[in-house]
Amino acid sequence: MDRIARIAGPAVLLLVGFVSLLVALVIGGGADRALIADPGAVVRFGLPIARLVVDLSAAATIGGLALTVVGLSRTRPEWDRAIDVAAGAAGVWTVAAAVTTFFTFLSVAGSTVSLDEQFGQSMGVFLTGTDLGTAWLVTVLVAAAVTVLCFAVRGRGMVALTAGVSLIGLVPLAQQGHASGTASHDSAVTALGLHLVGAALWVGGLLLVVLLRNVLTGDRLPLVVARYSSIALGCFVLLAVSGVASAQIRVGALADLTSPYGVLVLVKSAALIGIGVLGAVQRRRAIRSLTEEPERRGPFWTLVLVELAVMGVASGFAAALGRTATPVGQVALSRTTNPTPAELLTDDPLPGDPGTWGWLTAWNIDLFWLLAAVLAAAAYAAGVVRLRRRGEHWPVRRTIAAAIALVSLVVATSGSLHTYDRFLVSAHVGAHVLLGLVVPALVWAAAPVQLVRAAVHRRTDDSTGVREWTGLLVANGVTRYLAQPFPSFVVLAAVWWGLYATQVLRWSVSDPSGRTLVDVALLLVGLLAVPTLLTPVAAGARAASAGAALVRVVGALVVAAGTVSLGIAMQGPLGLLQASWFGAMGRAWGPTPLDDQARAGVVLVVAGVLLVVTVVLVALVRLRSDRADRAVSDRAGLAVAGRAPAVATVHPEAADPETADTEAAHPETAHPGSASGTAAR
Repeated sequence: MDRIARIAGPAVLLLVGFVSLLVALVIGGGADRALIADPGAVVRFGLPIARLVVDLSAAATIGGLALTVVGLSRTRPEWDRAIDVAAGAAGVWTVAAAVTTFFTFLSVAGSTVSLDEQFGQSMGVFLTGTDLGTAWLVTVLVAAAVTVLCFAVRGRGMVALTAGVSLIGLVPLAQQGHASGTASHDSAVTALGLHLVGAALWVGGLLLVVLLRNVLTGDRLPLVVARYSSIALGCFVLLAVSGVASAQIRVGALADLTSPYGVLVLVKSAALIGIGVLGAVQRRRAIRSLTEEPERRGPFWTLVLVELAVMGVASGFAAALGRTATPVGQVALSRTTNPTPAELLTDDPLPGDPGTWGWLTAWNIDLFWLLAAVLAAAAYAAGVVRLRRRGEHWPVRRTIAAAIALVSLVVATSGSLHTYDRFLVSAHVGAHVLLGLVVPALVWAAAPVQLVRAAVHRRTDDSTGVREWTGLLVANGVTRYLAQPFPSFVVLAAVWWGLYATQVLRWSVSDPSGRTLVDVALLLVGLLAVPTLLTPVAAGARAASAGAALVRVVGALVVAAGTVSLGIAMQGPLGLLQASWFGAMGRAWGPTPLDDQARAGVVLVVAGVLLVVTVVLVALVRLRSDRADRAVSDRAGLAVAGRAPAVATVHPEAADPETADTEAAHPETAHPGSASGTAAR
């Protein structure tokens, strides 16, 4: 049964996916002959088939690499075999993406293949001059790069980097998502992107488990399956949420579920629910059976084959959805025929005047950040619960700080500031002040790295889990350098000018991917610099209390100089930022664009002043705490004077190189029982 599963598993996925695709094309009308410029049956059927192969091979590459970097041992044969599998899948992905690109051009152009000069020029214009053609060209290039990397690298860090590069290949595919009705184009792109990521990790991980069957011997199979099952659970939640959001955006009203597009969505949803049920059975019974009776693997592989078959159904119908027309309401038609200036720029209608109440109640949910916040909240709560079950204490103040940080993150990325940040400079600045300064300060107070070290056990099979990756990322040489006072303060001060005085601002408001990447970059810079600003450490040795306080204050002044100077420049010298965007929205409410930008400048000035005040207060509290600790130590020293020398003890974490290296970069993340952790508190 093992060998049959390893051979038949991918075949079942492909066969069921192919049959489901043909059925879905007939139901949805994707196989019908076009009334104008029909490209022929080869393109009509070949394009969705090639797209199905793209989806499955991309999933095998991305999901396989992801499971490799978090679930497999680097010292066992499974590591090299998994990367070889990913390399083969990436090669198929490259070829299938190239074929899909060619068929897409023929479908759009409505022409047949020709060797004349005009045909080549038309295809060149399609690849470089249209969003659709450029998206597929980028996908081909990313898939080719991943193929080369999979053959060239074997180290843990480079394999993780390759997995990250492979995810970029899904971005152009997500950009092809469009909304219908009154839905937001950004929301459509985000929902589709998250859906693609969840599906790739889920399908690709299971394929890798099947293809590694002959090298996962003994207790390795149940261990790897258990780790994959945890990933699959997260993917199921991601697919469920993004799928509902995507269906709501593209289908619109419930009555439209009876349309061909709606029927395909219902069938796909039923398949995903079926996969979720099978996954639950796998977690509750199959993994336990594998652990208790390793020789009885037949029921497990039978369950895997059934799960792959249901995945094939979902994949086939998903590929057919791209060739099926979405229901379009009258509102969408009116928007198309009479677009406003805001719609021409953003693809979304101009929101109304928020007023005082609107700033408090308006919401524009960003699925990416909302799901990230929910995942972070669940992980943090699980860590705290695990510590309490072990009888260990976790400070309540840190849990409160984590909760406020996550609420602030959601407000900045899904609240009223997010609703208006593409239309008002002041809203854009307010959202990024929360994201780049407030949230990192609260994360520092919540000490998530310390929680990971305290709650998550270290792995012993030379694989890299949550604790190991956390230690590697925090103790990385680049991270440690950037977390030093001088580079971190300068980068944090300069990032604001880099965002608002360059074309990055236009990218962040006009492109959904640019918007997300700018938010991520600003948050990461804040997470690197703000903890150093609040708890700086001199390179090579810990600074004295007074010296550390001085470094904090000077660093705060450097960062404040960047934000305050930018704020002052926004009030006149810079002129109107991106006038062709913020000045062309056609707003009839609120302040003029220049007045709104002046308000944004005031926000930056106030943020800089509050930052300096906060750092000064923290420094004073630390100085007072250090003096109190020294007084207690002096009294304790006098009390034990004349006694025999005590035997020095070292906490086990103090001997851990990973912990020691990381504490050198960020003392606030030290283990609760270590000396440096006590000093940081």
